[in-house]
Amino acid sequence: MNVSIDISLYPLHKDFENPIKDFIKKLRTSGFTTIENPLSTQVYGDYNEVMSWIQENIHETFLNEDHCLFILKIIKGDRGAYKPSF
Repeated sequence: MNVSIDISLYPLHKDFENPIKDFIKKLRTSGFTTIENPLSTQVYGDYNEVMSWIQENIHETFLNEDHCLFILKIIKGDRGAYKPSF
């Protein structure tokens, strides 16, 4: 089953850019289809594979960052291929 996940990382300190850049760099090499936006990144792929990757990498970020917030929105299906018909 494919999913579309919108993920945002908000480090809660002044040096917020580096943790975000590090997370996105890892995501780029994950092999999943991604679309980057200013406030979030969309990830598309198999549910089990994407969730396993996210779980591992959120855990790693939590170990390296004292204060940060992740926001995830998960939608069943590959919304990256969605084209509105209106």
